[in-house]
Amino acid sequence: MSYDGKVRDRRRADLGQVAIEYLGFIPILILVAMAGVQIGLIAYTAQQAGTAARAGARAASLENSAQDGCTTAVSDWLSVACSAEQGGDEVTVTATVDIPSIVPGWDFGDANKTATMPLDH
Repeated sequence: MSYDGKVRDRRRADLGQVAIEYLGFIPILILVAMAGVQIGLIAYTAQQAGTAARAGARAASLENSAQDGCTTAVSDWLSVACSAEQGGDEVTVTATVDIPSIVPGWDFGDANKTATMPLDH
């Protein structure tokens, strides 16, 4: 066998090894991608909780239902609960949004945000 034949055989074997190494690395890439998506979901949920709290406080200050204001302000696929407390000339609403998980069985808890608005008399 010539020198060129040995080099070609070694390159062909290296290509197979690279493919196997790449297949072994795919689970790590998937985990990193899932972690990125989960972090994005957590940030989005926190932003939606803030929006819900402000909308709920606005609705409650106009003597409407805080829960209705919260529910209409967030994405349909998120569950939100709002509680309103009046004190003097203002109303404070706390919105609680359940953080969804892309990994079954993992619970990331809730995102809680509070907003206060003056009552409109």
